Amino acid sequence: MSWGGTASHQAPLDELRLQQPGAIVGEIARARSRASLRFRLIFALTWFVFVGGLAVAILSTGRVHPDFIGEWGPFILAAIPITIFVSITSIALATVFALIGALGRLSTAAPIFALATLYVSLVRGTPLIVQIIFIYLALPQFGIVLDPLQGGIIALGFNYGAYMTEIFRAGIQAIPRGQVEAAQSLGMQDSLIMRRIVLPQAVRIVIPAIGNEFIAMIKDSALVSYVGIQEVFWRASNIGSRFFKTFETLMIAAVIYWVMTIGFSFVQERLEQRMARSDRRI
Repeated sequence: MSWGGTASHQAPLDELRLQQPGAIVGEIARARSRASLRFRLIFALTWFVFVGGLAVAILSTGRVHPDFIGEWGPFILAAIPITIFVSITSIALATVFALIGALGRLSTAAPIFALATLYVSLVRGTPLIVQIIFIYLALPQFGIVLDPLQGGIIALGFNYGAYMTEIFRAGIQAIPRGQVEAAQSLGMQDSLIMRRIVLPQAVRIVIPAIGNEFIAMIKDSALVSYVGIQEVFWRASNIGSRFFKTFETLMIAAVIYWVMTIGFSFVQERLEQRMARSDRRI
């Protein structure tokens, strides 16, 4: 009798589950949402505890002057637009250099391939700071005088373009050969195939890598301070040296760069997620 009772109770339960699959899926989704929320809360709390504890430990030494930070912090913060402008303009220029370099590296013409390879080898084989100072101080000896802002942007774009050349080359080569052959069978010219088929798909592939390069460029933009561009690091280092408060000013600069990289990393993550959803829809 007990076996029969159990079976009689089990049957309606199974029937109910079959009749309400949406409820089960919804319950699973809610459980995952709660787990994700709990993970994010623990994550944020961990950051808050460690960062807050570090800040309290530094302030407790008595060697940090909050009044000085309050007085000169806004002056350093005002340089953020300059840093962002330099980074965005430089990454745009680097993208142009990278695209040209990648096409050169894929060229079957020996002179073009040689020049593109020489560009990548020369830039990757010399320090960025040397390139910046060379463009600003050495080129005037040959009559090429650039504004500090122009020189810094060109140097950053020229340098990052060499590194991004390999990224673009890999993105172009990732396109299946069959698509190119199919376009050729339809009578499309190579330039049209590159513009209408290869490059649009390659750009989607390399966008995450470009985002990583941009985040790195935000930090490397501090090097243009050596040619007199008044970005975040320039203001922080000069104010710190003038008032002998280097720790305070460099701490402000470090926090600014950190927050900017976190912000742009968040934007990059959202962009990648949106592109992934678009690919799934396709």
